[in-house]
Amino acid sequence: MPKTILITGANGFLGSRIAIIAKKRKYNVIALVRKSSNLENLKKLDVEICVGDLRDKESLKPSVKKAEIIFHVAADYRLWAKKKSDIYDANVYGTENLLKISSEIGPKKIIYTSSVATLGLNHGSISNEETPVHFKNMVGDYKKSKFIAEQIFQEYVKSKKISGIILNPSTPIGPGDFKPTPTGKIIQQVLNKKMPAYVDTGLNFVHVDDVALGHFLALEKGKIGQKYILGGENLMFKDFLDLISDYARIPKIVTKLSPKYLYPFAYMNEFFAYILNNYEPMLTVDGLSMSKQKMFFSSEKAKKQLGYRPRDIKSAIKDAVDWIKMKF
Repeated sequence: MPKTILITGANGFLGSRIAIIAKKRKYNVIALVRKSSNLENLKKLDVEICVGDLRDKESLKPSVKKAEIIFHVAADYRLWAKKKSDIYDANVYGTENLLKISSEIGPKKIIYTSSVATLGLNHGSISNEETPVHFKNMVGDYKKSKFIAEQIFQEYVKSKKISGIILNPSTPIGPGDFKPTPTGKIIQQVLNKKMPAYVDTGLNFVHVDDVALGHFLALEKGKIGQKYILGGENLMFKDFLDLISDYARIPKIVTKLSPKYLYPFAYMNEFFAYILNNYEPMLTVDGLSMSKQKMFFSSEKAKKQLGYRPRDIKSAIKDAVDWIKMKF
């Protein structure tokens, strides 16, 4: 009998790509979604839709009871929110609710999708799972919320209430980014020639499908209680933008700005976002603060222990650009 996987956030960018692989591997899939969720990413998949909300513990019971495996992918991935508590409600209390229900019903194997945002940085050099980090290093509510959620998850694993593994994806790009993510918005802005300048920073970019596959490698080969970075290539932000421009055959962005000169615009953007409905700030204070450090990471542990093999980043950019052009 095929096993059943519960995927929280299955309708989202990463969650839907995990669901696609799960179906190819003959798993039964339960997609936990909210009443208001956009199900565009799931409409062609043979999955069981289960309506629930991570903030409502009792609503999780029906889906958790049916599953042997849980991929906890759902998260509020925003660098700014009008109500900061929304980010913590989803990322911290939502995770804790799922863990409480899972430990009560048990036994479950849980793969928790965290983020490289919770990891330490090496001041321009490459970081890994062991790089020292403290809560005080977390910039912004997204990072803080994911850091807290990771700590809660680790406590549940240490106390043997659950059998769990933590995954730390870097910056995924590729098809299915409907919402879109902050990085998806950047690609859109470049394609629409609405990004006049760039800042001198660096990130690790990865194809979303490599991250999705990494979840199954962790399920099959990962060690309980361990953390694994699922990344791709470390790139300067300017190089990333240039690769987008090269593939899309559009002019490159040539103007570089120091983050310190952009803070007044970021504060103004956030002010308008507070007073206007349905206005998302293109520039945020936390985003600028994060850009002061290069966020480079190594996936060597996942490569050695899981057999993780991310593809060339040009392939990821091609898939992301093609999909955005088709959908937007």
